[in-house]
Amino acid sequence: MSEFKRTTVTAALIYANGPIHIGHLAGCYLPADIYVRFLRLQNKDVIFVSGTDEHGVPITIKAQKEGKTPQEVVDYYYKEIKQSFEEFGISFDIYGRTSDPVHHKISQDFFLKLYQEGKFIEEVTEQYYDEEAGQFLADRYIVGECPSCHQPGAYGDQCEKCGSTLSPNELINPKSTLSGSAPSLRPTKNWFLPLDQWQPELEKYVASHPEWKPNVSGQVKSWLNDGLKPRAMTRDLSWGVPVPIEGNEGKVLYVWFDAPIGYISMTSQLRPDWEKYWKDKDSRIVHFIGKDNIVFHCLIFPAMCMAHGEYQLADQVPANEFMNLEGDKISTSRNWAVWLHEYLKEFPGKQDVLRYALTASSPETKDADFTWADFQTKNNSELVAILGNFVNRAFVLLDKNFESKVPASFGEFSETVLDIRQLMSDLPSKISNSLESYKFRDGLVYAMEIARMGNKYLAETEPWKLVKEDKELAGGVLNNSIQLVAFLSMALEPFLPFTARKLRDALGLKDLKWEIIGNWDAIPTGTVVKNPGLLFEKLEDDVIQKQVDKLNQTKQQMLLQSKQPNPIKETIDFESFAKMDIRIGQVIAAEKMEKSKKLLKLTVDDGIRQRTILSGIAEHFQVEEVIGRKVTFLANLAPRKMMGLESEGMILMAEGQDGKLSFIQPDMGIWNGASVS
Repeated sequence: MSEFKRTTVTAALIYANGPIHIGHLAGCYLPADIYVRFLRLQNKDVIFVSGTDEHGVPITIKAQKEGKTPQEVVDYYYKEIKQSFEEFGISFDIYGRTSDPVHHKISQDFFLKLYQEGKFIEEVTEQYYDEEAGQFLADRYIVGECPSCHQPGAYGDQCEKCGSTLSPNELINPKSTLSGSAPSLRPTKNWFLPLDQWQPELEKYVASHPEWKPNVSGQVKSWLNDGLKPRAMTRDLSWGVPVPIEGNEGKVLYVWFDAPIGYISMTSQLRPDWEKYWKDKDSRIVHFIGKDNIVFHCLIFPAMCMAHGEYQLADQVPANEFMNLEGDKISTSRNWAVWLHEYLKEFPGKQDVLRYALTASSPETKDADFTWADFQTKNNSELVAILGNFVNRAFVLLDKNFESKVPASFGEFSETVLDIRQLMSDLPSKISNSLESYKFRDGLVYAMEIARMGNKYLAETEPWKLVKEDKELAGGVLNNSIQLVAFLSMALEPFLPFTARKLRDALGLKDLKWEIIGNWDAIPTGTVVKNPGLLFEKLEDDVIQKQVDKLNQTKQQMLLQSKQPNPIKETIDFESFAKMDIRIGQVIAAEKMEKSKKLLKLTVDDGIRQRTILSGIAEHFQVEEVIGRKVTFLANLAPRKMMGLESEGMILMAEGQDGKLSFIQPDMGIWNGASVS
């Protein structure tokens, strides 16, 4: 990393069609922020760029569902996303948007250069067209049966059930999401980037980076082994960056053509010397992304830059795998997520708790799982019991015994102190090496090791006892402890910036300096420090259970939405229906049937007499839940003998969530014996 004069760090542009969730954070934004904060600690020349991707089909689909214009949708979510990131402490130098006129101009200029230099292939192809809606259909506007798993409702680009990558013409029985009708094929002209022609250069590029993470290089090599094909860089859509060629109205740049150029256009708005961060050979570019964006950042965008000829290629693309939630894939469409804006409201002041939990379980090499139980454990057993405990003990002892002033260091060091100093001499390089190799979990473990050392040190030296026997020696212990707190204030800055700031404020440290770690004179003798109070508070079970209950409620809604109604039965005439005598009654007695898990014996007041009905609901209701209920039942069903008893009717039920049965229950005011018609 030392051979580069400056570093450009980008974090993937997120679609402005919904809020941020923990999967987004763990995928690229939190790792990128940790890395950038680490570089800033070392006074490196670094810029941190990201923003919202405000074009593409997901935006127009969202607008259609909400009855809004695409611009109204992106304006709303840009503001919400930007605010959430700021509150969470993601420290972008600029957070831009691709709907900005500056971005449109730079994207169009990029396209025109390639067009004028003959880098595109102009091709007429047949694409699906909705005759009723009067427009060509992009991938996500087409659904059909997946050819791989035969799941209905697969999109024209991907099946969300089996994960297969698809093209619209592979779908079985395709339909337009706009009108529901079967689309027709129509010829249309678009411009393709011949990725196959750039494959030899791309292979050299990938081979020159053996240090890339295995999940990145593996996916890229798989695409290369299959052979790259020309890819359309324009689309027949009304929302996006217009194709800057006269006479081609109704065509826009492919969203994955203009989106990565967004990094460049946003940098151009950040500072006047922006070009050196993208074009200078002494500049290093690092793209933080999720694994679903690997092909675009490692093959398509590099091919675009190669074709353009002026821009540097990324040196690193540290893509993470996916973060799941309670054992299930995070899904925006199913609302299965922990939303950042909700977390910030429900856990005020606890940004660092979530940052810690997500970093400690980061999906760096394989998919990881976020659970509320693990979140609670990491807070209570690590942040409270280790980090918070050490800092609190050090300051309380200092306040109580030394008037909040840092005492003098003790000249002779015990074996324990020497061991700690030896360990501390290695830790800064261990943290640095971890972060420079994008192993943020390891870096966090090493940073927390300082607090673990501090607790062990206090436990072994017992300064609360020592101060009564040798105040000078006890003062030396607390001097060392305060120096450890200073080290923590820097080591934790990339990971827990809010906590690190509290520690710096408490110690009176004004500047961020990585060199403080291991400097045992970082806080001079006599410095008056200010107790920061408890850094973290224990999370009780009821707080966590509230979040679990919210997810369970979401899961029930998901189950209901996934229910497919049974096919309509064979048509009957009115006379057949009129023969059914459906009535209202009330259960006045109930008991379990011996030797049966399913049957309850119900005594029902039907307004004329009391009748016995055997109903297979014992696995869904307790006896006491049934007594007194109004029920709907079929009164003229022929009696049926079951387990030695005659059942005189049938209770009508409906299957609810999780397959649980529910009564079709009338108002209590309806009289027993009333007919249903």
